Amino acid sequence: MAKPKRRYVCAACGSVTHRWQGQCADCGEWNSLSEEAPETAFSAKHDLSSGGRPLDFEALDAKGDMPQRRSTGLPEFDRALGGGLVPGSAILMGGDPGIGKSTLLLQAAAKIAQSGGNVVYISGEEAAGQVRLRAERLGLAGAPVLLASATSVRDILTTLGGMAAPALVVIDSIQTMHSDMIEGAPGTVSQVRASAFELIRFAKEAGSALVLVGHVTKDGSIAGPRVLEHMVDVVMSFEGERSHQYRILRSLKNRFGPVDEIGVFAMAGQGLEEVGNPSSLFLSGREDPVPGSAVFPAVEGTRPVLIEIQALIVRLQSGATPRRAVVGWDSGRLAMLLAVLEARCGLNFSSAEVYLNVAGGYRLSDPAADLAVAAALVSALSDKPLPSGSVWFGEVSLAGEVRPVAHSSLRQREAGKLGFTSAVMASDNGQSVPGMRQHAVTNLRQIVDRVVAEE
Repeated sequence: MAKPKRRYVCAACGSVTHRWQGQCADCGEWNSLSEEAPETAFSAKHDLSSGGRPLDFEALDAKGDMPQRRSTGLPEFDRALGGGLVPGSAILMGGDPGIGKSTLLLQAAAKIAQSGGNVVYISGEEAAGQVRLRAERLGLAGAPVLLASATSVRDILTTLGGMAAPALVVIDSIQTMHSDMIEGAPGTVSQVRASAFELIRFAKEAGSALVLVGHVTKDGSIAGPRVLEHMVDVVMSFEGERSHQYRILRSLKNRFGPVDEIGVFAMAGQGLEEVGNPSSLFLSGREDPVPGSAVFPAVEGTRPVLIEIQALIVRLQSGATPRRAVVGWDSGRLAMLLAVLEARCGLNFSSAEVYLNVAGGYRLSDPAADLAVAAALVSALSDKPLPSGSVWFGEVSLAGEVRPVAHSSLRQREAGKLGFTSAVMASDNGQSVPGMRQHAVTNLRQIVDRVVAEE
């Protein structure tokens, strides 16, 4: 009988090879190959084309009760989920260490348990006493949450199978789970995949919502095989800077709702507090207008958020090498805008250092922020503040044209709620909003003339 071949699986892209090497040939990642348990002779010869049970098919319009979402008790969490927990769904939540994933899930578990739901919280990283200490600090010690510290998937499934199906099962974290059917230490590709598969299968059959906490790599992506994100229904990322109080729960994949929805929380002494109006959080401290400050109405999913963009220009002596520094935005996009302002508008940034910052530690990826960044740069260069009460949004092309962007009315309505009275945008960017004056522009030269001429 031929000896079964060894298999090595890439943790980054999931490709398979029969020999170990330092770099994955498919995705180029280094030290990402790990050995997987070899295929047994039985499984290699077994024919799966017969011996199973026939499936019962259903029509798309079959009559039946649709799954009812369950609220987590945290409206911001429900918003990111698309309206609440769907029974039988599997949710994967990732985030940097210490960002507050366990705190958020413990608060949600306590809310559901206090509302009458049966909740199971299984920690593979902390002892039960450590979790109780956190619950006591958060004021949740009296919540009827079923708590256990375990890493064996067999023990967990045996326990869950002998009780009434819980409304929510939290596994913290999937990298600590171990299946005795697979060789390898917890956290390896084969162990993470097998453990997640068994837990997800239980959730689907029992109708329980399952939340898996996942570790992240140094670049911020969820650790483990990429197939893990395909197995679950919802992938969420808990983001934020430890030096800032706010945290953003972002939905990256959602089979039951819109993607790119966010929930905003603020870290406080009693745990995570919800921020119902995040625009007021990111715009705090703007009493007096200063040069280089522009307000941009961003849209995250269906939620508009007003963000302050700050620019600073520092003139250097002749011959010195200027520096370009950006926080919260794409540095390549900044370089492009500086080139457009120099080539199309005649502004000189070559002898000045340019610093750009998105206030509050927020990270922007919306191309509609181009116009706000350009306005902040022109304001800083001319040392003149932008008109008070105005917001700026629009995409800038290499020709210096200002192009329309999506959700114009939504951005303007959010700005109007916070007291802004005018919006500078592309000339053909949607309908007008009551209470907001629209200032249409077609190119960056008009922005330069408007800012420089402002008294």
